[in-house]
Amino acid sequence: MADADNPTELIADMGRRARIAAAALARLPTLRKAAGLQAAAAALREAAPAILAANARDMAAGAARGLSGALLDRLRLDAARVAATADGVAAVAALADPVGMTIDRSARPNGLQLSRVRVPIGVIGIIYESRPNVTADAAALCVMAGNAAILRGGSEAAHSNRAIAAALAAGFAAAGLPGDAVQLVPTTDRAAVGAMLAAEGAIDLVVPRGGKSLVARVQAEARVPVLAHLDGINHVYVDASADPAMARAIVVNAKMRRTGICGAMETLLIDRAFAAPVDLVEALQEAGCEVRGDPLEASIGEIVIPADAADWDTEYLDAIASVALVDGVEGAMAHIARHGSHHTDAIVAEDAAVAERFLAEVDSAIVLWNASTQFADGGEFGLGAEIGIATGRLHARGPVALEGLTTYKWVGRGSGQVRS
Repeated sequence: MADADNPTELIADMGRRARIAAAALARLPTLRKAAGLQAAAAALREAAPAILAANARDMAAGAARGLSGALLDRLRLDAARVAATADGVAAVAALADPVGMTIDRSARPNGLQLSRVRVPIGVIGIIYESRPNVTADAAALCVMAGNAAILRGGSEAAHSNRAIAAALAAGFAAAGLPGDAVQLVPTTDRAAVGAMLAAEGAIDLVVPRGGKSLVARVQAEARVPVLAHLDGINHVYVDASADPAMARAIVVNAKMRRTGICGAMETLLIDRAFAAPVDLVEALQEAGCEVRGDPLEASIGEIVIPADAADWDTEYLDAIASVALVDGVEGAMAHIARHGSHHTDAIVAEDAAVAERFLAEVDSAIVLWNASTQFADGGEFGLGAEIGIATGRLHARGPVALEGLTTYKWVGRGSGQVRS
């Protein structure tokens, strides 16, 4: 391997080896790739004690650095989370392989037979922060979709990522998969990120998975295509027709189940005609959530902390939520259009016509009716895992899993046709 002290040479060398591995993976049949993932899942389970020990070192260092409770929750592993990570890798192995799938076919008047067939993208670079399970999720998805992966995790999870990557490598080797199918960048030097972003020709796609500053840097510096995952400024709108008990349960779950994930609700929007707005605010407060809102609102003003203009555009990733009263679904959609991040937005309503309008007109990657925003997750969507939630409009949107990690090529079959 190239010298880790020279990030440009390091990434170029990793890219060359990844390209060779990607070519080998693209030729592997589904059963070989699945066997490799099953072996990797078994290796993760066997390595659980070592992974937890490594994570304890990261947690101690994170606490000493003053990481927030939400960030520490993202970083933390326990036996259940390691088991769930291994189960996620095994679940990917059981999914339908998109490689080689025919998307559509047609016959031209001259008899030329055309089809579009899914193929791997090639070499995918994933740059991520905090959550060590991404190491396993990204590796599994890339390999099953026939891609090689270059992973650059955050410094706060360095020990955890190395332990997980070592287990994956052992499993892949046991199953005979290419040794360079998944490579973890061996340095936390931020210059390695810049080298990945400049690795045109060596890396085919970069996926950033982290905070606003990371994504902004990737989008500003990248010379390779980027599949962006932006803020999760997610809303739950409670319509006048909503069932109060259902609304309460969804609102509390959407915010408080796990406050540090990208699917957490950040802003609660309540129809002014809803009968029990105070009940929703108090339910959040009773669950331990700080609630910020407009102190001039007669029904809730006395029980919320005054909000400022920045609150409506903030991804708290903490036990904090902003709340606004709006004039029906029109007001809710206007607020979401002005302040949302096109990630995940939900409506709670019994009026089907209002709900269907919300689902049709809110321009977000995920829209939900009578369900918590915490379902914004590839596993919950039946995708096995996800490499991120794409909030753009090109190539892939929402939870990106196997299909989102492929592209396609046109295949033509003729019988001697020539063009006049």
